[in-house]
Amino acid sequence: MVKQARRELAAAFRWAARLNLHEATANHFSAAVSDDGQSFLINPRGRHFSQVRASELELIETADRDSDPIARNVDPTAWYLHAYVHRHVPRARCILHTHMPYTTALACLKDFEFLMLDQNACRFHQRIAYDRNYAGMALDPEEGERVASLLSDDKDILFLGNHGVIVVGASVAQAFDELYYLEKAAQLQVLALSTGRELSLVDHETASLACKQWREYPQFADLHFTALMEILDQQEPDYRK
Repeated sequence: MVKQARRELAAAFRWAARLNLHEATANHFSAAVSDDGQSFLINPRGRHFSQVRASELELIETADRDSDPIARNVDPTAWYLHAYVHRHVPRARCILHTHMPYTTALACLKDFEFLMLDQNACRFHQRIAYDRNYAGMALDPEEGERVASLLSDDKDILFLGNHGVIVVGASVAQAFDELYYLEKAAQLQVLALSTGRELSLVDHETASLACKQWREYPQFADLHFTALMEILDQQEPDYRK
């Protein structure tokens, strides 16, 4: 279980870099490897997404940062965000936090709510929570608790105002597929908004139906992520090491 989680998470890092969803050596992904989510894998501090290998991922086994010697090798904001979301949101087996450009651009618009503009956007119908109270970096337990509290049972995406986005999923494949399509939908919205023309939005009932269809579509995320790993196996097999 842990070995496979390492490989899948390393693949997610490599593809985030390929797709320009990352930012320097910042941002962080994690995957739970225990039933309670208290043990999870996360990227080491200062490692570029494009270079992450499976064996380099740090295994965190406590939310008490002061008592864990691994803490010095994990970015503190990563520690507080991921430890508390894993603790309080059991369905978050994988947590992806990025500052990917188009989604973050929308998160920086005053009172913006994601538009049901196309089929990809409908995947996220009523599944996005919004944090409009940016107060600096997540460098203490209170901020970790606050952010975790925003991900209620029906929300799997959190727009962090003036900051970025958090996506949670039941697996690495599911979370990465969500991240990918979220950024694609956000890119389309930025382009459509830039025209200044009136937008043709999908109505609530149709968006709800499309969201249900997305979520029930057989093996969609798994097939996507398997294909991505196959490409890496051919082109960058060292991610598995």
